Amino acid sequence: MKKFLAFDLGAESGRGLLGLFDGKQLRLEPIHRFSNGPVQTLDTLHWDVLRLYSEMLTALRLCAAQHGTIDSLGVDTWGVDFALLGRGNTLLGNPRHYRDPHTEGIMELAFAQVSREEMFRQTGLQFMRFNSLFQLLALKRDRSPLLDVAESLLFMPDLFHFFFTGVKVNEFSDVSTSQMYDPTARRWAYDLLRTFALPTQILGTIVPPGTVLGPLRTSIVTDTGINAAPVVTPASHDTGSAVAAVPAQASSWAYISSGTWSLMGMELPAPLLTPATRKYNFTNEGGVGGTIRLLKNIMGLWLVQECRRVWERQGRSYGYEELARLAESAPPFVSLVDPDDTSFLLPPSMPVALGEFCRRTNQPVPQEPGAVVRCALESLALRYRWVLERLEELTGQKIEVIHVVGGGSQNALLCQFTADACHRPVLAGPVEATAIGNVLVQAIGLGVLGSLADARAVVLRSFPVQTYEPRQPAAWDEAYARFLKLLPQ
Repeated sequence: MKKFLAFDLGAESGRGLLGLFDGKQLRLEPIHRFSNGPVQTLDTLHWDVLRLYSEMLTALRLCAAQHGTIDSLGVDTWGVDFALLGRGNTLLGNPRHYRDPHTEGIMELAFAQVSREEMFRQTGLQFMRFNSLFQLLALKRDRSPLLDVAESLLFMPDLFHFFFTGVKVNEFSDVSTSQMYDPTARRWAYDLLRTFALPTQILGTIVPPGTVLGPLRTSIVTDTGINAAPVVTPASHDTGSAVAAVPAQASSWAYISSGTWSLMGMELPAPLLTPATRKYNFTNEGGVGGTIRLLKNIMGLWLVQECRRVWERQGRSYGYEELARLAESAPPFVSLVDPDDTSFLLPPSMPVALGEFCRRTNQPVPQEPGAVVRCALESLALRYRWVLERLEELTGQKIEVIHVVGGGSQNALLCQFTADACHRPVLAGPVEATAIGNVLVQAIGLGVLGSLADARAVVLRSFPVQTYEPRQPAAWDEAYARFLKLLPQ
């Protein structure tokens, strides 16, 4: 029995899950779960990376007590955010949270210096104000002293891998989310960075998923009681790991990695850098085995999570299953929103923000939680249809099936809405796709599995998948026609 420990950190929570692999089937055993989220100091949002690292050490202690030794471990997290290290590998403050407002207006300043067309040609990435490039440009604009003393830039999973091993590298899948990587030349986009006069010496060696970095540091072994297991980089951007665990069998398929964000796309052998890709603001991100994830970021279940948080502060506590039941019983297609409207990025109150969008667009304002959640879920499903149509247009392929993986695959109502809106079967699961992909890429890195295809075969043998067939095509077509009028023209 091989034992691989996956640390999977999301925007709301983190977990350490042990993958137990007998050579044919994989099962996951939870070791430790912990909360995550932004910490506000004055007007700045940070990640509390030292507490997160402490939670991971707790997981190692628990794993040692329950299972003795492990064969390897690896970390995946969200993308774009980074830590800066100074002389003597000093951590220069807690990393900024991608929702921090300091990047407001920075894209316009950047495009005044380098056009959108040229930036996309060099990076192939969608334009989002919190991409790593724009975060660095915001620090430069604000004359942050951190850039003057920084010697290394480590993305979030790189930082934790460094804490574990003392080895500083930048893993490919996370690098590819930064808007600082050239997917054609397969190296840092040095020309672009020099144009902006950003320091390139802080960038490290780029390594592929499955790279063995080295053993856990001796002090960690002594502290936790775990063995000196090798640390192996998974696809350390969580979407890269999730897509590695898609149990795909169809010849042409799309995926939705569904959680706080929805990442919807296709897996391609090479980047697609066409004018249409840029026009639709799609992105080319790196995956396992040199693959490219052509995808679109969609606001995702953040809409529901934030509503739930607001209602809880008001003394109304709802579980996600209860909200889904309330939404299912609410009247259909009363109000729709564009899930990617900027007003939903970090609103003081998500229910109010959703209502304001409906008011601006002359629609009924949803009042009760069921109506609000139904508005959010129907709108997400219709957004998925728009992305599906663009994927087929960009690639010239007819998509046969949509795989929904991650925590959002448990939302049966959203999965059914997705099948209905897109007129495609939806295969939902596995739920813990990110941790599963993390584990399986570790197995590839150690030679236990030979390829990405081998890893996906393990997923098919090991985890159930729920199928949702499309229904009510005419009603959803009518709703989609209304939805299109809400999008920016």
